[in-house]
Amino acid sequence: QVQLVESGGGLAQAGGSLRLSCAASGSIFGINTMGWYRQTPGKQRGLVATITTGGIINYADSVKGRFTISRDNTKNAVYLQMNSLKPEDTAVYYCNYLRAGGLPAWGRGTQVTVSS
Repeated sequence: QVQLVESGGGLAQAGGSLRLSCAASGSIFGINTMGWYRQTPGKQRGLVATITTGGIINYADSVKGRFTISRDNTKNAVYLQMNSLKPEDTAVYYCNYLRAGGLPAWGRGTQVTVSS
């Protein structure tokens, strides 16, 4: 079982920056993918960015060029640097862990609010 704890959410002005962190603990081993998803009320949770153990990265088109995902495999941690924030980035951001053949694990989420 994997536990994920997010931190770093909060309030930012449009054009500003925030950095999210996620620490994983538990049964972390092998090749896996960690990432960030976000959700607003009434909408499905959607991809923000993912990164594999080997460093392969995938971004949602809406955040390309503004957000940067990274990970530290020695700390079982994943980060999301969010720059040039827009009001439409306002959402609850969830950390995700997935290993091939396993069930996904989710954090409890951290609120990001961007004011115009």
